[in-house]
Amino acid sequence: MSLALPADGIAVHAPTRRRTLELLLGTLLWLTGLAGAFVFVEPSPYEIMGLVTIVMFAISGLALRVTLVPLCALLILYVIGFGIAVVPLLDQPKTLIWVMVSLFMAMTTLFFAAMLGTNTEERLKLLMRGYMAAAVIAALAGIVGYFHLVPGASGLFLLYERARGTFNDPNVLGAFLVLPALLALQRVLSQRFIEAARSALLLLLLVAGLFLSFSRGAWGQFAFSAALMMFLTFVTSHARERMRILLFTALAVMVLAAVIAILLSIPQVADLFSQRAALEQSYDEGPTGRFGRHVLGLLLALDTPLGIGPLQFHNLFPEDPHNAYLNAFMSGGWLSGFAYLTLVAVTLVSGLRFVFIATPWRATYIAVYSAFVGVAGESLIIDTDHWRHYFLILGVLWGLMSVSHGRLKVRRRGQIPPVHAPAAAMRPSLARAAASS
Repeated sequence: MSLALPADGIAVHAPTRRRTLELLLGTLLWLTGLAGAFVFVEPSPYEIMGLVTIVMFAISGLALRVTLVPLCALLILYVIGFGIAVVPLLDQPKTLIWVMVSLFMAMTTLFFAAMLGTNTEERLKLLMRGYMAAAVIAALAGIVGYFHLVPGASGLFLLYERARGTFNDPNVLGAFLVLPALLALQRVLSQRFIEAARSALLLLLLVAGLFLSFSRGAWGQFAFSAALMMFLTFVTSHARERMRILLFTALAVMVLAAVIAILLSIPQVADLFSQRAALEQSYDEGPTGRFGRHVLGLLLALDTPLGIGPLQFHNLFPEDPHNAYLNAFMSGGWLSGFAYLTLVAVTLVSGLRFVFIATPWRATYIAVYSAFVGVAGESLIIDTDHWRHYFLILGVLWGLMSVSHGRLKVRRRGQIPPVHAPAAAMRPSLARAAASS
């Protein structure tokens, strides 16, 4: 009896300790998602919170699934290219800082992917809730700033009369709000009326913030990603759900159109919209404009296998590349450039397969995948290589792909995958206990 009591104590307290630890880790994930809205200095609160979270997860035990090896390898090659190219430029401190930030972004991608290997649903939910709370704060700040609702403080949330919220750049605010807006739209399509109405109000707030950023890239990204998400949701839904999706999609489009029309009825909004809605701005045109620089930069990349180094492009051209793919070649040479291209291509192609795998997190996965497709497209016209939320999306996408991989193999054998984790995945003794209960 004296020997059995400690064993029983361990059996009782071990699950309690694990739940407490998971609660702590989940809180850190939520705070990391929340910190994503506050990127106005470097290191930002997101870097600090992210580093604390990564360290705590590493101490508690963080496994790297074999299905994440390609992601890890491509990220390593991506960063190594920058490390090689920066060596001749070490007398310029900002270049080394740029490489270190790139390294941290790669680390966060791998972390988000790895941490979803355990307690996937709960961790995903907490991270997305933190991200959603951050989006609400950023959107509200942008709206307050744009309409000067707080005298004396509104200017902090504006740049060039465009809402930037809690970010340095209106373009980043707009892009940051895309995934939360997709998640809110998805809830409108899938929830009951009362819950759908609440989600619709949230969606309107996020879309208003996105619209007032006057980021053409973010507008296009949201429109394309939303259309893709609704299409993928439609084709993966049961026949009885498709009519509801069509009905609520039409209703959502009409409500969003009405909100935008109301905003455009405000003269200052309409004036800036007419300027920003043009397909080409003055800085896009000419041989050294945005698109001209893309062509000249590509020709230069062919002649510089090691690249020209981080933050050097603007020394040769009027502005930065405004193209994340070109910037990878310029800043890290062919090694970084081809690693980045391969990573995006593999993610787009492989990610699409898992849309059609029935998992408890498929709805969120479709929204994340659609957001990634949109930001991958926007990367052609803007530098997204240090957008924190971009690497979060990439990591979450790979993490969900990794945990869904077993279900993909089951489907290939023609078996029906279970919705929840199978009892066989537990230790035999726990499986027997679960069966007997």
